[in-house]
Amino acid sequence: MDLELTDNVALVTASSSGLGKASGRALASEGANVVLNGRNQDRLDAAVEEVREAAADTASVIGHAGDLTDPDDIADLVERPVAEFGGLDHLILSAGGPPSKPFLETTDEEWYEAFDLLVMSAVRTVRAAEPHLTESEHGTIVNITSASVKEAIDGLVLSNAVRMSVIGLEKTISKELAPDIRANAVLPGTHETPRIEELVEQGVERDEYESYESGLEEWADGIPIGRVGDPMELGRTVAFLSSPVSTYLDGVAIPIDGGSGASNL
Repeated sequence: MDLELTDNVALVTASSSGLGKASGRALASEGANVVLNGRNQDRLDAAVEEVREAAADTASVIGHAGDLTDPDDIADLVERPVAEFGGLDHLILSAGGPPSKPFLETTDEEWYEAFDLLVMSAVRTVRAAEPHLTESEHGTIVNITSASVKEAIDGLVLSNAVRMSVIGLEKTISKELAPDIRANAVLPGTHETPRIEELVEQGVERDEYESYESGLEEWADGIPIGRVGDPMELGRTVAFLSSPVSTYLDGVAIPIDGGSGASNL
């Protein structure tokens, strides 16, 4: 299916690895010009090269380093696609996860840091991008959050609580910014991201798993599809939600979890 994204312009935050990078790769493979973002310049450069290799012949891929907790960095980041490509059509909001801790061990400082990273980064980026997205004929926002907004995950109090605010923001702007801009969200379950790879490899080193493959199988326990997700499966959904093919979807939050969720809604 042609997602009709050729010559569109997309900005993907926190996209030097994992699900953000997969989203950038999916968009570029459909012909969109993509700006990737990350804090580590070397990792970002590597991601740009990888996404370029998968991009359509007509697509351009560039990187822009910046910290999503720094308002000045966000302002510069949003202006980069406008300067390079003449506008901005699609904003994909990704951010690193807060630390995993139980409630009683989580400090006030960690609560504020998580809110700044997950919520205020989205608020500031949307605020800066809104004029450009409104000017576009294709304006979309896709939030990459977590399955934890549907069902709390043990030991992840910060993600469970704070990411709910991102969904509240997404639902609100899906109404306030419509019809010029559509806003949706994806709620990833377990995917084979660098973080999962690291955890499985650590388990192999501790002799918890016989091999990397057997470790992945254990991580897939309880997932009806029978395996962990490929990041590109989420990336392709992000590209779909950014495309004209999905123009009647607005304000939705789609779990991408292999069927592991138990929530009815």
